[in-house]
Amino acid sequence: MQIDFLIVGQGLAGSLLGWELCRRGHKILLVDNGKENASQVAAGLINPVTGQRFVKTADVDMLLPLARSYYATLQRFFRQTFFVEKPMLRLLRNEKERQSAEKRLLEAGYRDYLAGISEAEPNVDSPLGLLRQTQTGYLLTVPLLSALKNFFSERNGYLQADIDYADIKLEPELHWRHFRPRRIIFCEGHLARRNPWFNWLPWQPVKGEILTGFSLGEPIGKILNYGHWFIPLPDGYFKTGASFDRDRLDMTVTEPAKAALLRDLHRAYPPSAAARIFRQQAGIRPATQDRQPFIGLHPRYPRLAIFNGFGAKGSLLIPRHCQQFADTLLNDNPLPNHIDIKRHYESHFIA
Repeated sequence: MQIDFLIVGQGLAGSLLGWELCRRGHKILLVDNGKENASQVAAGLINPVTGQRFVKTADVDMLLPLARSYYATLQRFFRQTFFVEKPMLRLLRNEKERQSAEKRLLEAGYRDYLAGISEAEPNVDSPLGLLRQTQTGYLLTVPLLSALKNFFSERNGYLQADIDYADIKLEPELHWRHFRPRRIIFCEGHLARRNPWFNWLPWQPVKGEILTGFSLGEPIGKILNYGHWFIPLPDGYFKTGASFDRDRLDMTVTEPAKAALLRDLHRAYPPSAAARIFRQQAGIRPATQDRQPFIGLHPRYPRLAIFNGFGAKGSLLIPRHCQQFADTLLNDNPLPNHIDIKRHYESHFIA
């Protein structure tokens, strides 16, 4: 069967790229093993200003409005809410952070994202104050991925299956099983470390665990950032996370991670001590050593491509980058150097 693109992996990257290519009139097949992936576990947090020095994400002035518009289009199409805008309070943990926050508040480029410092917030323990952040929120990834899966399935564009790399044949024409795509695009998250065509890329995956619970205390209507994050959900539910582990890269949930997350949450938000935790999940983020995505065509087999490595900022980055990559795939438009995997060619391939 002739198709335009075979996409491997139905996380947020594969799903939005598939949507973008379908929107432009191309026939795609999205193949996924049906197991829980990092996108389904992740909180989908969108936060323009991060880090100990309160630094804006590069190009966020362009990325954020585009992401907001992209998710709004999906919401209208599926008649569901996917992106929730909610302000964030960042607890200032020491004098250095307080001074950095005060400095950023004086910079014109940060005025759209930082609203000031509050000395106190009911039920939040922050002796040094809280930085009020705006234009923050979270993506409801699970319902979005479910809606897109149904969309592809209704158009015979989804198949639940494991892909054995040995079954992908490059000659005399590219094919997998009876499908003959123009290109195969790998959006398989951390599993790409074992992909024989892209395992040479400098991956730096990170395991994270998150908790979902129900709060029996007084609810708070803002996201809390205190080294970890706390996201209040409707009807008294919440999520908190994430742990950080580069050594044990598996999907097993652990008691030490749970205990550490709850300890820090109770310290920052004491009413949470009455909460009931009913779910613990683990996921592996496909982070990269240079903290930039891996996007582009294989240097020797250009019919194979990758769209991956978005780490913790996928909800913000993927809408813009799936548009850029669609332009590359369909019109040969060059990708920006900082996301194109060509930046790693020289280290691994001889011209």
